[in-house]
Amino acid sequence: MKNAQKYARGYYMPPVKCMKWAEKEYIDHAPAWCSVDLRDGNQALIIPMSLEEKLEFFTKLVEIGFKEIEIGFPAASETEYEFCRTLIEKNMIPDDVTIQVLTQSREHIIKKTFEAIDGAKNAVVHLYNSTSVAQREQVFKKSKEEIIKIATTGAELCNEYKKNAKGNIVFEYSPESFTGTEPEFARDICNAVIDIWQPTADNKVIINLPVTVEMSLPHVYAQQVEYMCETLHNRENLIISLHPHNDRGTGIADTELGLLAGADRVEGTCFGNGERTGNVDIVTLALNMYTHGVEPNLDFTDLPSLIELYERVTRMRVYERQPYAGALVYAAFSGSHQDAIAKGMNWREEKKLEQWTCPYLPIDPHDVGREYEGDVIRINSQSGKGGIGYILQQQYGYDLPKKMREDFGYKVKDVSDKAHKELMPSEVHQIFKQEYLNKNDIVDVVEAHYVQKPDNVIGAAVTAVINGEKKQCSADGNGRLDAVANALKTYIPLEFTVEEYTEHALERKSNAEACTYVGISHNGRMYWGVGRNSDIIVSSIKALVSAINNAMK
Repeated sequence: MKNAQKYARGYYMPPVKCMKWAEKEYIDHAPAWCSVDLRDGNQALIIPMSLEEKLEFFTKLVEIGFKEIEIGFPAASETEYEFCRTLIEKNMIPDDVTIQVLTQSREHIIKKTFEAIDGAKNAVVHLYNSTSVAQREQVFKKSKEEIIKIATTGAELCNEYKKNAKGNIVFEYSPESFTGTEPEFARDICNAVIDIWQPTADNKVIINLPVTVEMSLPHVYAQQVEYMCETLHNRENLIISLHPHNDRGTGIADTELGLLAGADRVEGTCFGNGERTGNVDIVTLALNMYTHGVEPNLDFTDLPSLIELYERVTRMRVYERQPYAGALVYAAFSGSHQDAIAKGMNWREEKKLEQWTCPYLPIDPHDVGREYEGDVIRINSQSGKGGIGYILQQQYGYDLPKKMREDFGYKVKDVSDKAHKELMPSEVHQIFKQEYLNKNDIVDVVEAHYVQKPDNVIGAAVTAVINGEKKQCSADGNGRLDAVANALKTYIPLEFTVEEYTEHALERKSNAEACTYVGISHNGRMYWGVGRNSDIIVSSIKALVSAINNAMK
């Protein structure tokens, strides 16, 4: 990169220091949200949405809780106009939802826009013209006074057409390319429009400050917003709105700092679709607030259904690492991450915590319609014993002893490494069954009878099948398991001691079964077996036999 000197900073700082926003810790209430998916988002698609797709998306946005939805630029095309008319004529707009339409400051476009919204109960007419230095000099070749005249002429025309309009009409003005506009000029042109519209407490005006192109660090935009909030006329009757794009990848930060700086409203799209690098992502913004304990007033509890609709009608894809929404954002493959998450989940359950706190998970996946199983712990060759054990416990009810988790972890990772793929929970379960559960390929106990003897000694008479031959054997022990182990030792060429024994009920079925884990030591190495049966004694013998079979291999 040898040409950095060709780039100059194209933004402008306010003439005075505007840093009150920096004293605030977090955003303590949700802004008014306006979805621009159907206008700004739609115009950025390779294949724009059809009428039917836009209608379906509109219905979903209403379901999520958007009270303001920019539906299009009705004067731009017949499809845009028809969409607006369909919503109104088919009575698809709830009484508490306001549609928003965009218009340039040209009379025939304003006229067409008012015709499009005829009959709407609540509508925002969004007037804009470009104000940046680059646009003034290169595109319009007009002076500041001429640019202001474009805005004020449009504002006056809006007043005239509103006189004969039905319904509640709110005006919005955007100095497009605000971030490349001198703050003093942005203030002057907005004030000129405000003075024409004369907002009141009952008829407020929206002043939108778009990051049409990101040009600065987010703190610069915050100062620009704060400057406007403090210098605009009639501030108490204004709604200051933000419309950030994401050219520098900081659209979220721009918006959050802009809200701290005094803004009241945000325009954006779901998942950040929009021109170039996109609009600000309202899903991320809203859920960022949610994780700070602030109600965002938007319902993303079924995020998967929104993703499905979005990908289908836009032909776009939600990136796997997209905050909150991506397929992998709750997934932990790393062993240390999996272990921490598993322990965190168990901690929450043990302590019966109401407030969310879990390592590596800033939000409870359940809150956005995601599942722990299959979403949070993902298994591959990088996974650890904690995560692998957690999968078995959560999905299949097996609570492996700590030492056995390590043994099983190596087996699972070996399979994943050789196959060079992620393993699904069902595959992990299958490996577990193949390696440990009720194994009887070399040795099997088909029958056992027990006798209580003096001094708490148990005698066991065992019928076993060893390498296909039936054997009768008996021995004493300090318990049933020990007695059976001693009996088997009389016929099998294996010296071992029982080192580990745990059991629990499997409650995944209405007729709960017992599950037993046995670890035996042979030549300094541990071998594990698992037994499962409705009878706890039978379950423990099956676990012992499974461990013996693993050792004899």
